[in-house]
Amino acid sequence: MNPFVYQSLPTRVVFGWGKLSALAEEIERLGARRALILTTPEQQGLGEQVAALLGDRAAGVYPKAVMHVPLEVAQAARVEAARLDADCCVAIGGGSTIGLGKAIAMDSGLPIVAIPTTYAGSEMTPIYGLTKNRLKKTGRDPRVLPKTVIYDPQLTLTLPAQISACSGMNAMAHAVEALYAQDANPIIGFMAEESIRSLALALPGVVNDPNDPQARSQALYGAWLAGICLGSVGMALHHKLCHTLGGTFNLPHAQAHAIVLPHAAHYNREAAAEPLQRAARALGGSEAGEVGALLYALNQKLGIPLALADIGLPENGPADAAQIACASPYYNPRPFEQGPIEVLLTRAMKGLAPA
Repeated sequence: MNPFVYQSLPTRVVFGWGKLSALAEEIERLGARRALILTTPEQQGLGEQVAALLGDRAAGVYPKAVMHVPLEVAQAARVEAARLDADCCVAIGGGSTIGLGKAIAMDSGLPIVAIPTTYAGSEMTPIYGLTKNRLKKTGRDPRVLPKTVIYDPQLTLTLPAQISACSGMNAMAHAVEALYAQDANPIIGFMAEESIRSLALALPGVVNDPNDPQARSQALYGAWLAGICLGSVGMALHHKLCHTLGGTFNLPHAQAHAIVLPHAAHYNREAAAEPLQRAARALGGSEAGEVGALLYALNQKLGIPLALADIGLPENGPADAAQIACASPYYNPRPFEQGPIEVLLTRAMKGLAPA
C-alpha cells in the first residue's frame, strides 16, 4: 500500500429531516449570542424565517450574497457584521452564501453555522474564494471552516429540479477529482466512491419527483461526503477550469461544473486510470475510459444543459480560459496542455460528447 496522510476536519454535523429546529441549540453550543443570518436576495424570506426561529439571538438578516464572492461584497458584509455586533454567522443557502460567511470569518474569526440548501459541498471545507477584477482566487484557511453544519433535507424541497441536478453534479465533481488528487488517501477514496454512487442513484429520483424525501435525503448525504472530499484533499484540472470560467466569464457555478466534468474526467482517463475505474464502477460501468461518457449520459438524463455556450461562454472563451488556466495550473495527473484543454473546452462549449 502507498503511504498517505489523512487529516480529519473538526466540524460538527447534524443530519436529519426537520433538523433546522436544532439551530438555536447549536448556536448555544458555540457560546454565541448574536447571529448574523446570511442569504442571497432570492432567499431573504428563508432568512427571515430563521431570524424568527432564533428570536433575540438573531442580530439581523444580510441578504446580499452573490456568486463567486466579489471582493467588494465581502468587504461590505464584514462591515455590516461589525456594525451589528454579531458574534457568529448563520449561512443558509448554497455555495454563494456559505462563501460569503467564509469571507467574513477570514477577516473577523466569527464562527459559522452552515445550513446548506443545495448540494454544493463548500460547507465542509476550509476553502474560500474571492473574485477581484474578473479573476477568482481560492485558498485554504482553517478559520473559514464552519464549526457546525446542519443538513436538513426538508430545506432542499424548494430547490427546483433543474438546479438540484446541476448542484448535485457540482458535488459529484468534488468526489471524482478526490479519487486522483495529489494527496488522495484510502479513507477519502471510500467516501468519494460512495458519494458518486449515492448522487448517481438519487439525482434522477429528485428530478422525477422533487418532493421525494428519500431521494432528497440520499442526494444530500452524497453531497455531504463530496464536501468532505473537497475539504480533505486537493483538486485538479476540473476545478481549475471551473474557477477560471466562473471568475472570468461569470458563468453560473453549478451549471459550469456539471458541463465540464465529463470532459475533464475524459482528459485524465489514461493518467488516472485506476482511480477513474472506481468512478466508473460507482456510475454503473467498469472501465476508466467510460467515465466521461457515463457522466455525459447522466447529464442528459437529468436534463442538464450540455453546452457552455448556452450558459454564457463567448466564442473566444475556450482559448482565453485555456490560456488563463495553464498560466497557473493546479496539480493534475496529466499535465496541463493548452492545446488539448482548448479543444476540451471547445467541445464543452458546443455541447458535444467528450472525445
